[in-house]
Amino acid sequence: MTEIITTTTSEIPGRNVAEILGVVKGNTVRARHVGRDIAAGFKTLVGGEIKSYTQMTIQAREESFNRMVNEAVELKADAVINIRFTTSVVMKGAAEMLAYGTAVKLK
Repeated sequence: MTEIITTTTSEIPGRNVAEILGVVKGNTVRARHVGRDIAAGFKTLVGGEIKSYTQMTIQAREESFNRMVNEAVELKADAVINIRFTTSVVMKGAAEMLAYGTAVKLK
């Protein structure tokens, strides 16, 4: 796979942006699982981390990030700058994780 620089900053030290290729994004929609909801309900009574939801969120973040990078690779970008993540509820029990940034060519 092509090595690509990814950063949440707008600049890359020692490099200059030669060309902006455009916004790249990757997303995934995840639905909750009834078994997880039952366990999470018990956890809300005693407090603490809901590890199954934490793991689901980590996987969704990684999947959306990888899809964004793949879109940048298709554009032959050298880097993706200003990367951001956002979530939104798309229906009861399901949420979208979106990663987006600016694909650029570097000097």
